[in-house]
Amino acid sequence: MNRLLFVAADFLSRPPGFYAMLVAMVACTLLVPFGLTNAVTYALSVAAIVITGVVLIQGYRDTAAIHAKLDEIVIALRETRNDVIGLEHAEPHEIKAKLTELEMEAARLAVGEALQGAMNEAGAAVGGGSRG
Repeated sequence: MNRLLFVAADFLSRPPGFYAMLVAMVACTLLVPFGLTNAVTYALSVAAIVITGVVLIQGYRDTAAIHAKLDEIVIALRETRNDVIGLEHAEPHEIKAKLTELEMEAARLAVGEALQGAMNEAGAAVGGGSRG
């Protein structure tokens, strides 16, 4: 069943699938003058649900692929911490706590780098630049 859903989502998320959905909706709309209002309403409701499902499935696939790529980058960079891998499976409050921790650490590193840069500039000004 999952395979069928992914194939359908893949087809409907591309231009030919989109055009097929538009043709189906126009065909349903053309049936209204023939007294098939209930059938048209039903068909358009089903189409809306299918489109919502396509968006959700494609979003899931995109997000999963991005997480896999980011995990690969984290693993490849030896100096990074691996404790963030799999964070997407944690509870929302755990993710928020980790995000806050990372933001505080980034702020501390930025202040440290700014101080180091200021010290380097002060040392160059006192030292008179390079010797040649």
